[in-house]
Amino acid sequence: TILGAAKDYKRIGEGDTGPNTGGMGAVTPVSFYQGEFEKKIESQIIIPTIQGLQKENIPFQGFLFLGLIKVGNEPYLIEYNTRMGDPETQVIMPSLDCDLVELFQDCDNQSLDFTKVKNKNEKFVSIVIASQGYPSTFEKGKKVDLPPFLKHNELLFHSGTKLNEENEVCTDGGRVFSSTCSGENLETAIENSLSLAEKVKFDGKYYRKDIGQDLVKLIN
Repeated sequence: TILGAAKDYKRIGEGDTGPNTGGMGAVTPVSFYQGEFEKKIESQIIIPTIQGLQKENIPFQGFLFLGLIKVGNEPYLIEYNTRMGDPETQVIMPSLDCDLVELFQDCDNQSLDFTKVKNKNEKFVSIVIASQGYPSTFEKGKKVDLPPFLKHNELLFHSGTKLNEENEVCTDGGRVFSSTCSGENLETAIENSLSLAEKVKFDGKYYRKDIGQDLVKLIN
């Protein structure tokens, strides 16, 4: 059962420049994950992986995250993870239009063959809001001002925060928040996510403003 596909952005700088990070943003669905390329991923990577587990008699129940890279029109496997990826999770999970608990139950009951995963007919964009200096040295303990409310299509994931002695939200990591929003098209989802990221205030806040723009160019 495939939950979805997302593109993440690893470099700290816009235009994919600078050092690698844990991820500065993600987009789903991915426009180039379709047709021949999608079939290549299935036939060259997904099916051989499942067959390999069966051949080695390795029982597996849970998430299997495939980290891929696209070179030309060929997919290459970079890594496996037995967990969801970050920040890919922040766009994949909100995009699901089905009951996650039922998926877990079907996984536990080994009945995923009869399970259909549904995804919402929307685009999702997540933008990581980081501390100044990340992924190198950065300061912690910066007081955060959060928006008073979130709209129905807005999600703000806490990643590197804590409460101080005054019960105020403060920064406590390199990647502090993920601003995740949906939209009827990719451009709208990007605008919404950028708008939410702008509403989060703390000293030294940094985020990339070009997440998803390369995919907009592909579409247009």
